[in-house]
Amino acid sequence: MEDVTDTVFRELLLSIASPGKLHLLFTEFTSVEGLCHPRGRQAVIHRLHVNDSEHDLLKQTGVKLIAQIWGVNPEKYFKAARFIAENYSFDGIDLNMGCPVDKIVKQGACSALIGQNALVNEIVEATREGSKLPVSIKTRTGIKNHQTEGWMAHLLTLNISAITLHARTQKMMSLKPAEWNQIALAVKLRNEINPEIKILGNGDIESYAHGLQRIEETDADGIMVGRGIFSNPWFFTDNDFMPETDEKLNLLEKHIHLYTQTWGTHRNFNILKRFFKIYVSGFEGAAALRADLMQCNNEEQAMGAIYNFRNLGGK
Repeated sequence: MEDVTDTVFRELLLSIASPGKLHLLFTEFTSVEGLCHPRGRQAVIHRLHVNDSEHDLLKQTGVKLIAQIWGVNPEKYFKAARFIAENYSFDGIDLNMGCPVDKIVKQGACSALIGQNALVNEIVEATREGSKLPVSIKTRTGIKNHQTEGWMAHLLTLNISAITLHARTQKMMSLKPAEWNQIALAVKLRNEINPEIKILGNGDIESYAHGLQRIEETDADGIMVGRGIFSNPWFFTDNDFMPETDEKLNLLEKHIHLYTQTWGTHRNFNILKRFFKIYVSGFEGAAALRADLMQCNNEEQAMGAIYNFRNLGGK
């Protein structure tokens, strides 16, 4: 997710996940147009950055890290994939064909590619030729209506390793409940057409246990968690784990410090503010602390707000 799954947040999730519960992580989605542009590359390259500390945790835990890219031009997919393979150590490349954001769709990219079979074929082959890494696709069930049967039937003929299917159409955005019967349909088609391709379901997963329930209901191979991580960064810990206030604030402090250490002034501190509610909720004084943190513009100010809260006995 853009401005969410950077190396800092991924490292935090890795550091608190219980063994064996988290298997794949994805980068922020990165434009192939940007990667292929001599000046534009500098505007997007940070989305593929991996801290040494994250890299070490990935090796220790065995979690795989996938680079997610998006665009329209097959030649630029080839060049972007080659650049990624030559300069990074990712375990695969994921093609975003699911983002429903209007400014992206108007470019003919992401979910606008649904049903564009000939172009999708070219994109997949170009990416494979450019990197030789495993290729997967993240997509939705259709544009205005579910096209799951026809769309999946086509994707399942391609030389890809996995499909992550968001159980909503482009038009549904995230405004209506995910319709998991579409995931079950996709699995049924997979079993008939190409049993080697993994199917991951996505949409409205509220907890690890809920994800396991969806797997049992649909026979999917796994679950991708997106927005659900915003309600609980401890998603991949033991099911009954409930962090205390100090644990929440400690992780917030770690996030703030690692973000500043990693990005300095290269990324706006305000990006961090979307995370504050993740940590600062569910305890007495949380709303007041959040209000104070939202006024902060750097690490020193934010750490000071947390320090004052602790000293006032809020913990």
